[in-house]
Amino acid sequence: MSDVLLEIRDVETFYGSSQALFGMSFAVRQGEFATLIGRNGMGKTTTVKSIMGLLRPRAGRLTFGGRELRAMPAYRVAQLGFGLVPEGRQVFPNLSVRENLIATANNRARTPDPWTLERVYALFPRLRERERNLGANLSGGEQQMLAIGRALMTNPRLLILDEATEGLAPLIRQEIWDCLSRLKAAGQTIIVIDKNIASLLKLADNHHIVEKGRVVWSGSSASLRAQPDLLHKYVGV
Repeated sequence: MSDVLLEIRDVETFYGSSQALFGMSFAVRQGEFATLIGRNGMGKTTTVKSIMGLLRPRAGRLTFGGRELRAMPAYRVAQLGFGLVPEGRQVFPNLSVRENLIATANNRARTPDPWTLERVYALFPRLRERERNLGANLSGGEQQMLAIGRALMTNPRLLILDEATEGLAPLIRQEIWDCLSRLKAAGQTIIVIDKNIASLLKLADNHHIVEKGRVVWSGSSASLRAQPDLLHKYVGV
């Protein structure tokens, strides 16, 4: 397990007195494309918030590169090398595309070939065309491209996308999947939450099915394809 980058063990997280995670456990290895899948309200976004320090778990362990996350504030967690594309995109509405991309740009890990404006524009040419447009004036698909580009500009060790293609037109969805395929081929470690199971099965190395605040099954795309009853039971497809 020496190549494990992120490990979550027996995590319990609450919203006030209401418990949302009940022993959440899974691991993601360096260079792996992993997913969290399940119905709405099962704890996937709560898991992301717990990882990122936006919610403080009351029990369990979260380690990233061997470092314990639970006691860290969110900004310190982010500085360890997380790139988050949050649900709802949350781009800066009053900043231009270029300003959004450079606002949090950094290369703390001193990556020899870091993400730059030119690399992001090459990945998403539409962003170059919209460089001077405000975030608020972009389409939903363009905002998602911008949110991904903004996360990449931090040169993350782990990229997390919560609802990667929700609400996007089919052509834009395909563009996002193509982008993720290229990132995977380049060795980027990725966690994706999305409802498009067919696309996830094509791209992901391993899947973690979440039900009522815990992982109830983990396995490869081949294993999940061979057990369609699991998707019917836990995802409804």
